[in-house]
Amino acid sequence: MNDRVENADIDLMTEIATLYYVQGETQEVIANRLGLSRIRVGRLLKRAQTEGIVDVRVRQHPAVSAEIEQELKRRFGLKRALIALDHSDADAQRSAVSSLVADHLSRSLADGHIVAVGMGRNVGAVADNVFGERSLDVSFVCAIGGSLRAGEYMNPDHICRRLATRFGGESETLYAPALVQNTSLRDVLYENATVRQTLDRARRADIALIGVGDVSENSNMVRMGWFTPQEIAEARLSGTIGDVMGYDFIDIHGNPSITPMQGRVIGLNIHDLTRIPDVVAIASEHTKAVGILGALRTGVIDTLATSATNAHTIIRLDEATRAGEK
Repeated sequence: MNDRVENADIDLMTEIATLYYVQGETQEVIANRLGLSRIRVGRLLKRAQTEGIVDVRVRQHPAVSAEIEQELKRRFGLKRALIALDHSDADAQRSAVSSLVADHLSRSLADGHIVAVGMGRNVGAVADNVFGERSLDVSFVCAIGGSLRAGEYMNPDHICRRLATRFGGESETLYAPALVQNTSLRDVLYENATVRQTLDRARRADIALIGVGDVSENSNMVRMGWFTPQEIAEARLSGTIGDVMGYDFIDIHGNPSITPMQGRVIGLNIHDLTRIPDVVAIASEHTKAVGILGALRTGVIDTLATSATNAHTIIRLDEATRAGEK
């Protein structure tokens, strides 16, 4: 009996949502047509969102975001800037930014494409914000190794599999750790045939999804135990302000920073990214504005996805730091 009632509710919510969101009918018209009260129609519309029947997304109006997008493109040579509305909640902000990337992928992907996939919460959130499933012949390839400390959600292998489920195609794991103790061990692993094969495929990607990191004692890399707060503090003193593509550390000018933390990651580096036609950098957190600026100055980013606040802050920081150089 409960199953019948639940199924009836789902059917009713779907019908109401279709009338309201697709056909543009008012709640009053829907209530009269279905013999319901307006209050119940409103409640069922809200429940349809909660149950995942309806996916409502609010986007910044093109007239509002066009000017700042053009300014970012002009300053940093970007192909596009995806600017999300600001949210006070960090998870909502990440979802808003990542949904723009998911939409960009939906428009861009075609059979035969290869997508190189980095790690982190922002990259992981892209798969959560793909609306509907498609059936494409696309390869999602890990562009950095994995880590037990990162957990499934942030690991590129898990992200690749989730993206493949959403878009179709296959996923390919990089069978190597994300971080090793020193450069020598990294170089040895690069010579491994399995590692080399996967990284070579990632280098041939049409699109790369990467995160941008900040360098602080509260960053994920410290919380997961990859680097100590002391190592982070010393890196900051030497001019390190962020990282691109899994801890390829950079300074404010986009140059590789001089720090012992450098050169220990198994994955694509900044030089590899220059060969990929569409490098999509995703950063939702307001703490990452300086890191994003440094990443943009590397010249490897084609598409930036971030918040409106970050976009404005980046432009102000760019003006301030360039003025200081004169």
